[in-house]
Amino acid sequence: MPDSALRAATFLDKGGVGKTTATAHLGVALDRQGYDVLLLDLAGKQGDLAKHFGLWGDVQADDDRWPNITTVFQDEWETISEKLPTAVEDLIIPTGEGPDLIPAHESLDGLDATLGNIDEAAERYSRLDEFLTGYVEDDYDVILLDLPGSTSNIAYNGLWAAKNVVAPVRPGPFEAGQAAQLRRDLKTIREEQDVSIELVMVLLNEVDERTKAGQAYLEEFEDEYPDSLAPAQIPSSQDVQNAQMHGGTLFSLERPSKTAKRAIEAYETDAEALVERLGGGR
Repeated sequence: MPDSALRAATFLDKGGVGKTTATAHLGVALDRQGYDVLLLDLAGKQGDLAKHFGLWGDVQADDDRWPNITTVFQDEWETISEKLPTAVEDLIIPTGEGPDLIPAHESLDGLDATLGNIDEAAERYSRLDEFLTGYVEDDYDVILLDLPGSTSNIAYNGLWAAKNVVAPVRPGPFEAGQAAQLRRDLKTIREEQDVSIELVMVLLNEVDERTKAGQAYLEEFEDEYPDSLAPAQIPSSQDVQNAQMHGGTLFSLERPSKTAKRAIEAYETDAEALVERLGGGR
């Protein structure tokens, strides 16, 4: 097991690319490989990770939940954690499939403006990193962050905390442009904010390598991202939606389809590769 928690964030400056699905499945795959995994949802009041694991009803029922993920960004967090010994424990809920989860909270939507009032970039973007380092990482082997689908102060906090980015991308010309833009954006962040953030994995979703188009896009991404392309691409499977409807991942299905089995194997392969790329290979 790694000496300290390995961290990665799923991110692309675009919604609907499969960030939450990738986070959930990589997290469960890593748990099944023996790692203690924490998932953290920063993607706003939609609470997609909680929905993915069938926990959204419980989270909504506890709408006044305090402390919540927004609390850890506040100046008072250190005092809160000292006076409330269970503060960190109260943030976390089990997913039922192995990983733990810190769910999103509706107050995240107002957090971006609050962070924007902090003048110094180092202080504005380092708050989540300080929380994970000081209060969480000793209890986990891997921490995966699901970031908003847009560049924001919250997303920057996630990027600073994770230092490593997993970019789920659907194969297509527009999506290829999004991945290229992400690579340029990370270069800009490194130069302007003086922080090391790397694109460690480009994860192709809904790939059909049996078609000419699918094979062509795969070859294009292999050429463009020879070091960061995931070793296994995720095939399209209706079972992803079927599993979500029952509050789980593909791993929770009793009778997965052939495409679901292929997707499960791909996530397992990519999860193992991710740990190696993060420097925690066994």
